[in-house]
Amino acid sequence: MLRQTVAVLAVLIAGALPIAAHAAAAPQAPIFGAYYPGGSAERYPVSSIPAERLTHLFYAFSTIEDGRCTVGAEAPANFAALAELKKAHPHLRTLISIGGWGAGGFSDAALSEASRKRLVDSCMALFFDRHAGSFDGVDIDWEFPVSGGPKELAHRPQDRANLTRLAQAFRVALDARGRKQGQPMLLTAALAAGRLQTDGPYDPAASYDLPALARVFDFINLMSYDMGTGFSAVSTFNAPLHEVATDPLAPELRRWNNVAGAVQYYRDHGVPAHKLVLGVPFYGRGFKVTGDAADGLYQAYSAPADAGDWRVIKARYLDQPGWTKHWQPQAQSPWLYNPQQKIFISYEDPRSIGLRAQFAREQGLAGVFMWELTGDDEQASLLNAMLGPWQKARIGD
Repeated sequence: MLRQTVAVLAVLIAGALPIAAHAAAAPQAPIFGAYYPGGSAERYPVSSIPAERLTHLFYAFSTIEDGRCTVGAEAPANFAALAELKKAHPHLRTLISIGGWGAGGFSDAALSEASRKRLVDSCMALFFDRHAGSFDGVDIDWEFPVSGGPKELAHRPQDRANLTRLAQAFRVALDARGRKQGQPMLLTAALAAGRLQTDGPYDPAASYDLPALARVFDFINLMSYDMGTGFSAVSTFNAPLHEVATDPLAPELRRWNNVAGAVQYYRDHGVPAHKLVLGVPFYGRGFKVTGDAADGLYQAYSAPADAGDWRVIKARYLDQPGWTKHWQPQAQSPWLYNPQQKIFISYEDPRSIGLRAQFAREQGLAGVFMWELTGDDEQASLLNAMLGPWQKARIGD
């Protein structure tokens, strides 16, 4: 794949040993990860992050402009606060997450050896020189290589191979920095699971060379949510745990368009269980249905409806007049329906989050993460549920 010149081969050979070392090392303790959107800092300041309960924090997001990493005006103050948080909680590993839904620039930045170097060098300078002490690694959230992302963003058939090349370039740079600092630097990625995206049916293996990426990344954050979105044909679940036979989605898609199916797919395509961190959503998805079913599930709809995150759902809809709560035993998920307003809301609650975390532990996965931390309620109900299965295991329950 990488076969340009003797000089390039020399760089790759030099980087091969640290890459292999990362591939061979299984995590010694479960990963409890949280994405934290910097734009929420005014409502939920960095100092409020429950660092004592987390192992990894992913700051969202840096974006790419003119082939270089960039951040918003609020970021420097947040980064300084992160450095202080890390001093108080030295076990916490923090990563800058680059990209996110709607973020462009990846396809161009990954296109050539020169453009990859430009991006990597800019990120290393910004996050590990200018803001030294704030971060321990990089998280790549390219949504998505080749196809599936917003159609207005540049994308190419070469994106699949170029993501691997970009990851390898980050790996070499981070390993060199880690050797200099005497502590390994982390490289991770958030990869998609939902089977319906902007172009219709979607296959993650068309975007990602999964066996190659599994060797390069320390671990992969599996976005095992967004399985029921505005790209879906009917009102459906955001993150069903298992396949639901009555789901009208085509069987060849439905098989994988659930949490358990997504995990199995990644494992079947070369990602070992100990490299997978299971994602759980702290937000819901809504639909304005047009069908007449009493419970609103699997109905045609006129438009998506804004459901909000868990704290909003709990305050605005749950146990409120006109709203009925339901439970689907295969999806292992709740949903809400208001027959007067004809609005269906898929969401996760402490029960369903706990079941997903238990599944991750039983499957031997590396751990769990959520999108995103600030969507929880003041009691940290969802975080408590996400961590619960591992905490019980430690005390022998």
